[in-house]
Amino acid sequence: MAGSAALLAVAACGNGEADEAGESTGGDVHLVLETFGTFGYDELISRFEEETGYTVDHRVTGEHPDYAEALEQNIAAGSGAGDVVALEEAHMAKMLEQGDAFHDLYDYGAGEMEEHFLDWKWELGHSSDGRLIGLGTDVGSLAICYRWDLFEEAGLPTDRDELTETWQTWEDFLEVGLEFRDAGMDEAFVDDVGQFYTAITRQAGDAIYLNRDDELIMDSNPVVKEAFDYAARLAEEDLTAALDTFSDDWNAGIQAGTFATMTCPAWMLGQVEESAGDAGEGLWDVAGVPGEGGNWGGSWLAVPTQSEHPEEAAELAKFLTSTEGHLGAWEEASNLPSSVETLEMDEVQGWTREYFNDAPTGEIFAEGALDLQPYYMGSGHVGVHEAVGAYIDDMQRGEIDPEQAWQDALAEAERAVR
Repeated sequence: MAGSAALLAVAACGNGEADEAGESTGGDVHLVLETFGTFGYDELISRFEEETGYTVDHRVTGEHPDYAEALEQNIAAGSGAGDVVALEEAHMAKMLEQGDAFHDLYDYGAGEMEEHFLDWKWELGHSSDGRLIGLGTDVGSLAICYRWDLFEEAGLPTDRDELTETWQTWEDFLEVGLEFRDAGMDEAFVDDVGQFYTAITRQAGDAIYLNRDDELIMDSNPVVKEAFDYAARLAEEDLTAALDTFSDDWNAGIQAGTFATMTCPAWMLGQVEESAGDAGEGLWDVAGVPGEGGNWGGSWLAVPTQSEHPEEAAELAKFLTSTEGHLGAWEEASNLPSSVETLEMDEVQGWTREYFNDAPTGEIFAEGALDLQPYYMGSGHVGVHEAVGAYIDDMQRGEIDPEQAWQDALAEAERAVR
């Protein structure tokens, strides 16, 4: 907390009064912060505005693909981007290739924050020439969110610890799904097989679609085919609601309880709570993920060079990624900190989330976060993943058989990286 207080002490003179040199500090500074999904920044922005005298307009885009497309267009045009923008992990490599479109945050004192972050999160915020483009927000430790009431109705265990022990492997998880289906449930067992495909590939770590030379290795990486085949089995066994994640139908499905489980990186809890609303409180719970932990997601905050207030924008980015910022985002939206200090705090480790049936989400997500390792995402990763995902969607809707879907996905991936 002291670190962020020091940052704000410097910024607090921005209330329109004169500084020691007798010059105006610009109390009418208006900043635009652009994010997507749920970052948990509402209370933090209020604190920042109160301490600095600045005004922050927080513009939120619901779905990341829409956000990323608009940001790319604004960066290319040299105008239209916010003063502080979020860069999601899958989008980061492409943005780093345009590093000169962003300020080097070393120029604004961010270098002193290095020890604050997980090593790999700090390093991934740099461009190839060593400029610090982004300060880390969250990481995405994996878990499974489930509707305990639907499990009870199906005659299955409802206790989170028992379920974690039951589905140690993804094969175990599928077996639970078959029991759920065979109990005659009207609801589906999973929301979208593509999300389980993604979780399994993320767990493997290292390179997924592209090697470090950005050469396509999808066909030779066994993990990708194994994850694809697993998604096909979920579909073939009629265990999926076949809802496109983040779509209106998917949000409605969360609210209506039309499926029993979904993959839940830490940041997904805020999305579930927002989608399910008051009626879902206490019905959702959180259990451990099958397999070997894993990370999925996370972002950085950057300051485009087109900002008219880069110094003040850097202050905002530093505050939101400070210990106080990470803790506030965790408490508001369950976004798991990439700050070592914050991850080790009792306020995170001992945190329970009332909405999720008092699940010990701090323990579930934070314990393994200090050991998380990144996977490689070259600039072509997003294009390949979207190509594969489209065929997985077609497959789970029964529009194409799994073998043809795989072959078509391979061909589309080749075209995506040309």
